[in-house]
Amino acid sequence: MVLCASALASCTLPGVGPSKNQIFAGSVQREGDAFIVAVDDRVTRTTAVVPALGFSDQLKNASLQGADIIRPGDTLGLTIWENVDDGLLAGEVSNATALENVQVDGSGFIFVPYAGRIKAAGNTPEAIRRIITSKLEDQTPDPQVEVRRLAGDGATVAILGSAGTQGVFPITRPTRTLASMLASAGGVGMSPEIAQITLTRGDHSETIWFEDLYADPTLDVALRNGDRILVEADQRSFTALGAAGSQTQLTFDSRTLSAVEALAQLGGLVATTADPTGVFVFRNEPAEISNAVLGRSDLVGAQRLIYVLDLTEPNGLFIARDFLIRDGDTIYVTEAPIVQWNRTIAAITGTLGGAQGLATAATGGTALGE
Repeated sequence: MVLCASALASCTLPGVGPSKNQIFAGSVQREGDAFIVAVDDRVTRTTAVVPALGFSDQLKNASLQGADIIRPGDTLGLTIWENVDDGLLAGEVSNATALENVQVDGSGFIFVPYAGRIKAAGNTPEAIRRIITSKLEDQTPDPQVEVRRLAGDGATVAILGSAGTQGVFPITRPTRTLASMLASAGGVGMSPEIAQITLTRGDHSETIWFEDLYADPTLDVALRNGDRILVEADQRSFTALGAAGSQTQLTFDSRTLSAVEALAQLGGLVATTADPTGVFVFRNEPAEISNAVLGRSDLVGAQRLIYVLDLTEPNGLFIARDFLIRDGDTIYVTEAPIVQWNRTIAAITGTLGGAQGLATAATGGTALGE
């Protein structure tokens, strides 16, 4: 019977994945292709890399844009008062002339009688008023001009994703910056801790954390016509396998996620099967970090590293609390040796009675209490 148990133990039995010994057998030290590293305080500091998000100086240094800038396609209304009874534009019975529905052409110009072709796009109504007044004052005494935007899209931005409200929003005087525009759209529809804001201007996109937008005033950048604002949750994720509380893929629920927090997010370890000395984190590590972790300088390209956490050590939980999980990591919890032993015995006896079942099978008797 003992020989039979030994034979079965050497065979591959059903399980949730490789055992701790099998993982160690695949290490570089044993002619495998992965470096196995026991996590300590030095390793936690070396691998503590958090995605750096932020806006470039080009975005941060952009000046506020006037909310009333005229653009091609806008429609203007002009009223011109002349200080004479029979003026250039006014009739004999009125000293005011109304020019309605003056269209700004595709080149950004309008035409005003006696003032000629005037550049409207890029100017405010007040600037256009001054230009027309200057053009007319040599031809009629003390002209008074009023310029109004009657219609037109004006400056707008598009807000997409998980914002409070999606849509196209005009840039008005109160909403000329990113934070005020998001507030006008109802904020973000998710936990602020995992919300990211991507601003796309032309074909260039930059991303920040939503919380940083309010913590750092320099990130509250000025908006421009045609900007696109995308609000979305952090897309980083990790995979859990083995004897963890669940075997699944989960997204990060905070900006930084430690190994302890990741295990808690999974529901902890399975008390009846998990081996707390065998919590592994599989990761493709950049060469810079790999060399620092391994104390080398010759590694080139991404390296396969397997980090080992032993939660039974006196400072094991502190180490796991400080070790950060990164995007794409795989957390694997091995089964306790007794689980594998019981599975071997069960294959022999046909029961899950473990050592007791083996003793019963060896003596041909019955288990105590049966």
